[in-house]
Amino acid sequence: MSHSPTVLALQGISKRFPGVQALDDINLSLRAGEVHALLGENGAGKSTLMKILSGIERPDQGQILLAGRECRFDSYRDARAAGVGMVFQEFSLIPDLDAVDNLFLGRYPRNRWARLDRRQMLAQAREMFGSLGVDMPLEVPVARLSVAMQQFVEIAKALSLQARILVLDEPTATLTPQEARRLFGLMRRLQAQQVAMVFISHHLDEIFEVCDQVSVLRDGRNAGHARVADTSVDELVRMMVGRQVAQSYPPRQAGGDAGRPVLEVSGIQLAPEGPVNAFELREGEILGFAGLVGSGRSELALGLIGAGPVHAKQVRIDGRPRALRSPAEALACGVGLLPENRKAQGLLTEFSIRFNISVNQLRRFSRHGLLRRRAETQACEAVCRRLGVKAGNIEARVGTLSGGNQQKVVIARWLSQACKVLIFDEPTRGIDVGAKAEIYALMRELTQTGVAIILISSELPEIVGLSDRVAVFAAGRIVCTLVGPEIQATELLRHAARGTAT
Repeated sequence: MSHSPTVLALQGISKRFPGVQALDDINLSLRAGEVHALLGENGAGKSTLMKILSGIERPDQGQILLAGRECRFDSYRDARAAGVGMVFQEFSLIPDLDAVDNLFLGRYPRNRWARLDRRQMLAQAREMFGSLGVDMPLEVPVARLSVAMQQFVEIAKALSLQARILVLDEPTATLTPQEARRLFGLMRRLQAQQVAMVFISHHLDEIFEVCDQVSVLRDGRNAGHARVADTSVDELVRMMVGRQVAQSYPPRQAGGDAGRPVLEVSGIQLAPEGPVNAFELREGEILGFAGLVGSGRSELALGLIGAGPVHAKQVRIDGRPRALRSPAEALACGVGLLPENRKAQGLLTEFSIRFNISVNQLRRFSRHGLLRRRAETQACEAVCRRLGVKAGNIEARVGTLSGGNQQKVVIARWLSQACKVLIFDEPTRGIDVGAKAEIYALMRELTQTGVAIILISSELPEIVGLSDRVAVFAAGRIVCTLVGPEIQATELLRHAARGTAT
């Protein structure tokens, strides 16, 4: 790989936005057939740098060299024409169109009668996906495909435009481990075809599995570069955050068992023929929901709060029976959910931090039908200070915040409503290692004030490191509950895979 030609060189790239120096003298080079990891905490400048490479933003200073020739991209189209393909974390596919139509969107081939040549489109699509080693259902709407298959359609779109440089932005964020392995296999095939790739991920283990080189940004500057074979997770973390994060998980509370039960669930059955489950959640504890993808963890939580289908359930909160027929009713009883997809389900990204925190409780800040803005602002500022939300002010648009700060805004909404039970569904997905540590510390701080937490996570280290007890799911059923020293990754996997109760 070291003898391959340099296909991309970013030299002295700087970019400033009002009040923020987003990038300061960034250098990055990429060789043919190389997978180059780009790491950094949220807000480090990764997205801005890739937007400059793909023509979405223009640099204030610096050069973009492709195969030694300086290029200027005034638009995304210019970058694509030069061979730069971008696979965004949020797909740009048309859901109701099939893979073929998405592949040729805006550049349909025509036959000699100037009609759309569907036969040629199908042949070229088969050839494209065949070269990638992907068995793609060509005439099925992409909305019906798995996330991994949609990812492959995005990659094929970029490559069909003769992209020799491919930027993959958090490509595994929504993939199962099996789907991620398929993606890595595809990336290796692209390497063999001398396609160069920039790989952005918060999962550091993936860097060591699939990447050759790694560059780290911190606060808009180059913080380090290394051959992946010559570095370690600890060293990458140090470069990313400027300090060692040797222990991400805060210590559990001393003093033995947690407090009294605040949530008791029995006879919960999501479908008439489905399994019946029961569990309890105690004051000041973190109860992990662990299991393989599709094991029913999130579905049970959604059914509990009335946000998903449920056939039967009995719920007691602080010893009192509660129906919890809807999320609003659950919230009125002190139960809040931080959803898996915070952008689509947990936030109004075009609105301010203030509005996102207070939107569920405007009556609290109203008098005689008029909003008391000062009281609303003071309350929102207080909870933001408590959680350490990093923003210029509470009028900042939530969509401009990093993933970790967006998650804190969701937490702030529920804390301002005095929730006694919080359900965290994949709380650190798409969040960098430094922000993860902050979220973990915040969760433990909440339990120390008596808040009880249900943690749903696909990351076993997260479940093992944070949970006081773990309910293990398999095929929609809680097959066992592990406590204390029993909470080990091997034990969790054994029960989740076999589905046998102890």
